[in-house]
Amino acid sequence: MEARDRYWALVDVDNCYVSCERSFRPDLNGKACVVLSNNDGCVVARSNEAKAMGIEAGTPFFKLAELFPSKEIYAFSSNYELYADMTRRLMNIVRNSCPEFHRYSIDEGFCVLDGMSQFDLKAWGEDLHKTILRGLGMPVSIGIARTKTLAKMASKFAKRYPGYHHCCMIDTDEKREKALSLFPLGDVWGIGRRWRERLAQLQVTTALDYARLSRTFVRSTFNVVAERTWMELNGIDCIPIDDMEMVTKKSVCTSRSFPNMLTALEKIRTHVANYAARCAQKLRQQKSVAGIVGVFIDTNHFRDDLPQYGMFRTAALLTPSNSTQVIVEAALNGLKAAFVQGYQYKRAGVLLMDLSPANAVQTNLVDFNPERYSKMQKIDAAVDKINKRNGTETIVLGSQQYTAKGGKGKAAHFADAVKRDLKSPNYTTRWTDILQVK
Repeated sequence: MEARDRYWALVDVDNCYVSCERSFRPDLNGKACVVLSNNDGCVVARSNEAKAMGIEAGTPFFKLAELFPSKEIYAFSSNYELYADMTRRLMNIVRNSCPEFHRYSIDEGFCVLDGMSQFDLKAWGEDLHKTILRGLGMPVSIGIARTKTLAKMASKFAKRYPGYHHCCMIDTDEKREKALSLFPLGDVWGIGRRWRERLAQLQVTTALDYARLSRTFVRSTFNVVAERTWMELNGIDCIPIDDMEMVTKKSVCTSRSFPNMLTALEKIRTHVANYAARCAQKLRQQKSVAGIVGVFIDTNHFRDDLPQYGMFRTAALLTPSNSTQVIVEAALNGLKAAFVQGYQYKRAGVLLMDLSPANAVQTNLVDFNPERYSKMQKIDAAVDKINKRNGTETIVLGSQQYTAKGGKGKAAHFADAVKRDLKSPNYTTRWTDILQVK
């Protein structure tokens, strides 16, 4: 199929986390709902009603009552087990509706619509929205265009304007230029903050302004990624689907606030070990490896009465890896270097950088042991298989286990060791949480 005969569709779940919650709570439709970060910290997802009230992303949960004293707000602790399963079901519906499908994130996926007429595409998008809404109770916005960047732009218009009936199609140059003129440059996929600020100095503020720059200027002034964005905005499909994920996933991070402030290294150590293990698992899922392991710890910046401290340490791996053992060990060494006694810590995290495909690992002759490398790969594969079949954290490293009160035995797993007072049931993944119809 030639490029000029190809259309892309971007399917985006509207307010994904809130939509997952509402799927089992239809009584909350039309009401202000928010989903909180780990340990019930800040707002990370909002319903349209919450946005209209003025609730900003990142607002601390404890401030909601103070900022909106007379408003009814329904808050939920983040339930990633539920969100992962619901979006998996949704993406399966999308996958079965088109010739080819590529998942992009937890709530987005690209469809390749080869062999379908222009008339069929609009009808297909509207029907797909109805199918998903009927089957899962979750609304989606669909954008259809000749390029992935334009399709992503169209999905935003579909979400913003009800007249599109949840599906916006950009299929002519007239529609393309109209859409570009209405789209702020900062919202364009692939345009970062530094580029946006530099272009603003040149009076380039909309996607159309950028598309009308000369290709030569874009290439010489910025880089190949910026040139690709320019081409995509001008209707030239040029971002390889295999490269897209590696471009967008330049790092992997797991970070959380602690339920209580911590002063002891050993207690923080357990958290960081779990964060590192989660990061390693994410790497294996996306078939990549990391060359740099970073660890950060921080105090509570909302407590002006306490001494403040923060530190970020990185370590380069001689051989890039996605092994849980390797990454946990590097993270714990980084934590030991970053930790300073005498502070009350509220947050920590692990950041993996310098990502590359797992099948292109450049070994280091100094520390590379083929037998050990192969053994760790087999161990990780076996652990991932068991945890997938029997539940997360069925098998973990000793350093990931939380010590029970009194110092004897082991406490709850990582998934249950965080504050989630407002967590909804795991309706689809836990037998004890299945809804009972009376």
